[in-house]
Amino acid sequence: MKLKDKFIRFMYGRYGIDSFGKFTIWGSLIIMLIAGWTHNNLLSLIAWAGIIYSYYRMFSKKTYKRATENQKYLQMTRGIRTFFYKQRNLMTQRKTHHIYKCPTCKQKIRVPRRKGKIKIRCPKCNTTFIKRS
Repeated sequence: MKLKDKFIRFMYGRYGIDSFGKFTIWGSLIIMLIAGWTHNNLLSLIAWAGIIYSYYRMFSKKTYKRATENQKYLQMTRGIRTFFYKQRNLMTQRKTHHIYKCPTCKQKIRVPRRKGKIKIRCPKCNTTFIKRS
């Protein structure tokens, strides 16, 4: 039996890794790096506690409790995650579109690039204005 098959059999029925687990591992590694630079034993202890907790969550068979913890984490970070998702989405759209704000109601309007001077009508307040695309 291969080692991979043994590991799969071992992990059967266990929770595994999720978003909160990734956060605790990365957070603990960053704290561990800071503890190494500052030679702070308390930070090192906190980092090890975080890593041990992450592995406890991964190998736990109480999947309902781990899923509940992950849902609480996702609810708490929803605002931050959606902000960065929107920023990434805007950056990809800027390659093919200009994004203007209506001078009256401040509604964002997406206009294709390289069309010259165009007349833009706001879908929200019907104000028209001319911009270069």
